[in-house]
Amino acid sequence: MEKTFKIVDEDGIHARPATALVNTANKFKSTESFAEANGKRVTLKSILGVLSLGLEKGSTLTLITQGEEEAAALQALEDVMVGEGLGEVNA
Repeated sequence: MEKTFKIVDEDGIHARPATALVNTANKFKSTESFAEANGKRVTLKSILGVLSLGLEKGSTLTLITQGEEEAAALQALEDVMVGEGLGEVNA
């Protein structure tokens, strides 16, 4: 499953929100979670991977989940993105 977001936070995705995403992804042990932007895909279970995407305001980020809890994991990640004011769903 995947969902695409447009980054709306003025500071983009920096250490604090990246940590929130990584912590959320790590709650789902039976599901692999990835972040994809600018043609680069990284695991969402690594803070350095997320930060290496260099996401700024206006960037597009796709979150991808695969595994037993993929729907729940994707919903939890969306809740972090929207709830923290980081991004909005790019319909």
